[in-house]
Amino acid sequence: MLAFPPSQLEFVAKQLVEGFLIGLNKSPFHGFSVEFAEHRSYNMGDSLKHIDWKVYGKTDKLYTRKYDEETNLRCCMLIDNSSSMDFKAAPDVMSKKQFACLLSGGLLQLLKNQLDATALAFQDGTDSILTPCKSSASHYNFLISTLTKLYEEKLSAFRVDMITQLNELAEQLHKRSMIIVFSDCLEESKKHTDFLDALCHLKFKGHEVLLFQL
Repeated sequence: MLAFPPSQLEFVAKQLVEGFLIGLNKSPFHGFSVEFAEHRSYNMGDSLKHIDWKVYGKTDKLYTRKYDEETNLRCCMLIDNSSSMDFKAAPDVMSKKQFACLLSGGLLQLLKNQLDATALAFQDGTDSILTPCKSSASHYNFLISTLTKLYEEKLSAFRVDMITQLNELAEQLHKRSMIIVFSDCLEESKKHTDFLDALCHLKFKGHEVLLFQL
């Protein structure tokens, strides 16, 4: 895809989302988070799918599982900011990092429309950056501004430790968040087992994980 000026990032992201939503009745990112709350006695007419058969096997009594549904999604987008992400297939096309910023901007627009809370994570030098996870209009503008700066930055000279940052996110984020990772996985391929362990750490903490390998 051809590169464009950083100032047009939000506009292009909106166009990307509008094209994606054509023909869809509902976003695939909406409302996945449902948490178990408590058991209650089964009443005639209750749905059978929520009966806890393990409890029935122990007590010979029917109980259903009651859930608290969380209507708003919490999503964190992690962008690999290593030097390999500055690679371009041709001078006039986007780098891998710029493409990651565009995809993040599109998802940010989609989640904003659903009033879902969003955060960004990346490494800046030796510092691991994690923004707050919010759904306000001012926070959306802040994230777009942050993505625009990342899109504009040239040639990251520092080494990025994605594995450490993934493990940190597993502990820092609210449980049952969605983590979307944008990376070329070049550094991580050298430490394949550690990288998979970090992703499993996120899953163990109850998070949903999506990996976009660029």
